[in-house]
Amino acid sequence: MTSPFTVLTVCTGNVCRSPAAERLLAARLGTDSGITVSSAGTGALVDASIPSPMAALLSAAGGSADAFAARQLTEQFLRESDVILALTRAHRSRVVDLWPGAVRRTFTLRELARLAAAVGPEALPAGSAAERFVALLPLAAASRATLPIVRPDDDDVVDPYRRSDAVYATSFGQLRPAVETIAAVVRGTAPTVSAG
Repeated sequence: MTSPFTVLTVCTGNVCRSPAAERLLAARLGTDSGITVSSAGTGALVDASIPSPMAALLSAAGGSADAFAARQLTEQFLRESDVILALTRAHRSRVVDLWPGAVRRTFTLRELARLAAAVGPEALPAGSAAERFVALLPLAAASRATLPIVRPDDDDVVDPYRRSDAVYATSFGQLRPAVETIAAVVRGTAPTVSAG
């Protein structure tokens, strides 16, 4: 691949869930992966930083909240992304409303983790993490029809913004295993956190 494979994570304010997923996924993939990860919000608190409860959880997991500034989701960001990972089904719908061309490359974070686990790392070709991510997407999309139906809440990550530390912990506890699973499948390694 000549240009980096790009992942965009999307939530509402782009201060809690999507930046945590962005920074943790980037950390797990590593700087040598050929993959760039960014984030945006459907109703972004533009230029805001990650709130301290989420920043602390992210730091403890090996990610960094440093130099983060929230940004508003645009059609251009969607067009420039190879895959869009929404933090809820509503965000996934908003992405497709903004740019219908994103429909085949948009998943919720937890949905893609579930599909990636079903596909498994052994189904992907040898190659870089970016090449493996490219190969994962059509296999994951095809798996949508074969996996059991889940409850809508199973695809969503709860919004912790301006809520208790316990809700921040719940939110991070929902997104972290999904990030770990996706990173492990595209890197061809075992997840560092159980998806169960």
